[in-house]
Amino acid sequence: MVRHETLQALLATGAEAAAAIGAPEREALTHGGLRGLATRTIAQLNAIGVGRNDRLAIVLPNGPEMATAFLVFAAGTTTAPLNPAYKADEFEFYLGDLGAKALVVLKGWETPARAVAHARGLPVIELVAGDLPGDFTLEPSAELSGAAAQPGWAQPDDVALVLHTSGTTSRPKIVPLKQRNICASAAHIATSLALTPDDICLNIMPLFHIHGLIAAVLSSVGAGGSVVCTPGFNAFKHFGWFAQTRPTWITAVPTMHQTILGLAERNKEIIKAGRLRLLRSSSASLPPQVMTALEETFGVPVIESYGMTEAAHQMASNPLPPRARFPGSVGVAAGPEVAIMAEDGSILGSDTLGEVVIRGPNVTDGYENNPKANAEGFTNGWFRTGDQGYLDAQGYLRLTGRLKELINRGGEKVSPLEVDTVLMDHPAVAQVVTFGMPHASLGEEVAAAVVLRPGESLTEPALREFAAARIAAFKVPRKIVFLEEIPKGATGKLQRIGLAQKLGLG
Repeated sequence: MVRHETLQALLATGAEAAAAIGAPEREALTHGGLRGLATRTIAQLNAIGVGRNDRLAIVLPNGPEMATAFLVFAAGTTTAPLNPAYKADEFEFYLGDLGAKALVVLKGWETPARAVAHARGLPVIELVAGDLPGDFTLEPSAELSGAAAQPGWAQPDDVALVLHTSGTTSRPKIVPLKQRNICASAAHIATSLALTPDDICLNIMPLFHIHGLIAAVLSSVGAGGSVVCTPGFNAFKHFGWFAQTRPTWITAVPTMHQTILGLAERNKEIIKAGRLRLLRSSSASLPPQVMTALEETFGVPVIESYGMTEAAHQMASNPLPPRARFPGSVGVAAGPEVAIMAEDGSILGSDTLGEVVIRGPNVTDGYENNPKANAEGFTNGWFRTGDQGYLDAQGYLRLTGRLKELINRGGEKVSPLEVDTVLMDHPAVAQVVTFGMPHASLGEEVAAAVVLRPGESLTEPALREFAAARIAAFKVPRKIVFLEEIPKGATGKLQRIGLAQKLGLG
């Protein structure tokens, strides 16, 4: 698979009349149509002062317009997709942190991001959906004017995409990904899955997340194939979409695959009549039992992959047949080099436990304006993933757990400190520690241990309702334990790791 250096080159791959971006029950936008949209849009943005490395925050519902907005804007500006489920306080933080030149929203669509943008004096660009899926026109704010400082198509070292990654620090980190980073990752995925112009991906992933953006959309378009963009995961509509669009592959998080599996028995004829050639799972650990059940039910290989934002998604992947794939392993290096590092920075041999590290063309050059995170995250040119694992003698990577305290709720990463801060705003709360507790299908669920102020009383539903008004639903603790005292370590630091086990949760 050819590895391009820019989105302009990647978008030039597909045949003029071949389908590129689709949606259920609609005629597809062709590769030629997508290129035309990119050319027109970049010229329009340049004419109002938006060009290369200028940031456009994007808040759009899942679907073909979100896919093309990412592709087209990233070809000539820097895109910053945000979760449309965020509350106003979250948009306030992210829009302030990004330094965006404008906010792009769907015309007529209500989102708290609009009010936040207006309050901040951030210009709003209205996106008007066209007749074909993904086609659109723009209605820019009158506040935007003048010529772009850096017009034209983006170059290999221009930043194409910025995403926040929530870690265990108090402030989420900004990950800038250059044109060459995301194009390399798209090529790595296409190579791993042997994608061709005949392939159709049915996308059910959110398109503010690296998984959906790169694995589903960019790799498909870069291979000259197509991606059908649904409004988001809907288990009860899934097999209807499957029958109508006849995809050759689907990529999703394990929880989605498990839900689909639960409905597969009543849709056996649809599965049998399909032309699926693989299922891909990433963003969280796939239980081996689920992998086996999926392969038996769908009659195709299940390819588990390992990715993260800092790697523009893919780092390792189980290979396609006839090479072996092993339940419980995330496969072999699939793009970047993968190694295991000891605490002293030395590289370890096979079957030796340590921290998973990577380096390669898809890996970010570093976090933005965060020298401390960069010093901790990079050693001797290797990026430290924060994950623990080992490489077996055949080069297959086995993950054993995370070194970081990040909660991985079915592929959605939750910063415990962010949740701590929200819960501490409640007047009855004196102390709080948010932590991950085991969950059968999600892998981890968000939990919190809370100490109340003397004389105060508070119920678990009331505190959850308080949190739900301030943060996205997936971050709200599903279990809150009220304690007289939260366990502390030798230095007096509140203990987050191992708290679920100590409290007998899960």
